[in-house]
Amino acid sequence: MSAPQVRTELPIVAAETAGCSCCSTRSAKQLSPQAEGTEYSVTGLTCGHCVQTVEKAVSALDGVTSAAVELVAGGASRLSVSGPHTEASVRDAVAAAGYSLTSR
Repeated sequence: MSAPQVRTELPIVAAETAGCSCCSTRSAKQLSPQAEGTEYSVTGLTCGHCVQTVEKAVSALDGVTSAAVELVAGGASRLSVSGPHTEASVRDAVAAAGYSLTSR
């Protein structure tokens, strides 16, 4: 009887074509400010529900492709918005959700 062949080498493929790129370096496109979005400071957020409320309000704006909040409870949390938008529209959405956009 012959032993089954076991392949121990993994093929190296470009991160763009791989299913997972967690171990690859970021491409220049991913590092550009436009690809990452615009950052704003938001005050008044204290918990995960606050984060979800702001993300949902800003994500609903025309042109916005993503909105993500990095929570700093009781401080100035960071809101990252991707896609075409205006600061005024983001400010209005955050205010309508019950919070304050303090700076860009």
